[in-house]
Amino acid sequence: MNLVTVTAITLATISSSVAFTGVTRTDTASASASGSSLNDNSCDVDMPTRRETLQSWLAGAATLSTGLLASPDQAAAFPNKISNQYDDRPKQRGTKPIGLGVAKRKDMAGEEYLGLKPCGAAPNCFCSTDSVEDSPDTNIPPFKWPTNQLTSREAAFQQLYEVVKAYPPGQSNIDGGGFDIVAYDPKAGYIYVQFESLKNGYVDDFELAVIGDKNDGNVVQVRSSSRLGYLDFGVNAKRINYLAKELRSKGWDAPGVQLETHRGYAEENGVKAF
Repeated sequence: MNLVTVTAITLATISSSVAFTGVTRTDTASASASGSSLNDNSCDVDMPTRRETLQSWLAGAATLSTGLLASPDQAAAFPNKISNQYDDRPKQRGTKPIGLGVAKRKDMAGEEYLGLKPCGAAPNCFCSTDSVEDSPDTNIPPFKWPTNQLTSREAAFQQLYEVVKAYPPGQSNIDGGGFDIVAYDPKAGYIYVQFESLKNGYVDDFELAVIGDKNDGNVVQVRSSSRLGYLDFGVNAKRINYLAKELRSKGWDAPGVQLETHRGYAEENGVKAF
């Protein structure tokens, strides 16, 4: 329901309500004196004026509009969370980053390339389209599907979707707040997922994408990043590696995040294994 629809419904309701309740105390007394069916006790009730009624309905309409048009990022926790134990805690979900998806980017030399949103300097993000020369700490290998088993992009992304959908919140003590597959387009070759931590509701953004046309082969680019904070304490690496392991069991080439190539990330986040 969009804002125009909400406004139309609200104004229609206001009009009918004002017509019905727009009787002041004076109006009621006059009606009673002229033989109306209103009884004498009704004269002792302060009926709202037209202005008061209108103000009341406008306040209600604002509340209704806010609820109906609220961003999905401000909605309640994901239904597949593992526990209700921390529901009373304020959640820090952050806002959805600008620039997700496949788009033209520029590397550090100013050269344009087609890729996913690059990571920043914080050790809380991995992206396979980040240049290994410019950003070795955030670059990871892409996933590659087995062409002898999956003969089309659609088939590969159907399998990716099934693997992501089967992801168990709480694995390796992460993502206990559940997750939601926000976008799934097997024809275009794109999946966007939001994962949430259990206690504080931190949301991480995860993307899988084919870049280029169908002649570019069987390569799926990967990005996983935290919205808030500087460190992620290994969360993004653990998430990527769980999914990579599941894909390897199905014949994919999916190395994930390797400790030997990302020791700086591990040391800063204080983790010894992913």
